[in-house]
Amino acid sequence: MPFLNKVFTKDAAFPNEFPFTLPIFAEGINLNFKSNVTFFVGENGSGKSTLLEAIAEKCEFNLSGGNRNNLYKFAETESGLSDFLRLSWSLKVNQGFFMRAESFFNFATHIDDLAKEFGDNVFSTYGGRSLHEQSHGESFLSLFTNRFEQGIYLLDEPEAALSPQRQLSFLSIIHELNTSGEAQLIIATHSPILLSYPGATILSFDNNTITQIAYKDTEPYKLTKDFLNSPERYLKYLFD
Repeated sequence: MPFLNKVFTKDAAFPNEFPFTLPIFAEGINLNFKSNVTFFVGENGSGKSTLLEAIAEKCEFNLSGGNRNNLYKFAETESGLSDFLRLSWSLKVNQGFFMRAESFFNFATHIDDLAKEFGDNVFSTYGGRSLHEQSHGESFLSLFTNRFEQGIYLLDEPEAALSPQRQLSFLSIIHELNTSGEAQLIIATHSPILLSYPGATILSFDNNTITQIAYKDTEPYKLTKDFLNSPERYLKYLFD
C-alpha cells in the first residue's frame, strides 16, 4: 500500500494565474494513488511536473533537489499550487527525495560544499566520490543506489540523464525499492522504457484530464514503436 494515497485540492476560489490557468487544474484535482510506483505522463506543459513539484513542496523537500535536510536554494520555481493542495497518507513519512534532471548540477554542487565543510566522508553515500566527478548517468545512479531506501521519491524526468542501458539499470532499482515495501515512487517521464515497469500505475495528463491508462496506450510507447517500425516514413514527412 502506498504511503501517500491521495492528493486533492481544497474547495477554494483559485486565482486566475498559473497553474490554475491550465485546464487540468482549473476545477481542482482529486487523485488517488493505488500502487507504490506511479508514473505521470503527458506532453510538455500538461501540468505533470507542476503537480510533482507541488507534492514535493508539501513534503517539505528541497525544490532545488534533495530532502528536508538539504538546506540550500537556487532559483525559485514553485507555482503556488501547493497552497491549495492537500495530501492524505496511509502512513505519514518524512524521508524521501525530490529530484529533477535539469537541477541535478545544483544538488551535486551542494554535496561538494558539504564535503568541503565536513570532509570527504560526505561522499560515502554517493558512491565514494564527488557527483561532479562522475558522468551525469553515473551520478544519477549513484544517488539512486546509495541514497534511496525508505520513504517517498519524487522524480521529474530522470531519463534525461540516463542512456537507454542505464534506464534499464534504473528499472532494476525501481523494482528493488518497490519489492522492499518501504518506498513509494512518483515519476514524471517521457520514457517508454521506464513506463514499462510491471504493475505501475500510469496517469496521463493529456486531454486536460488526469486519467489512468495502460502502458501500450501511452504516447511515448505508441510514437516510439511506430517510429522504430518505419523511421523512413517519419523522416520523409519531416524533411520533405
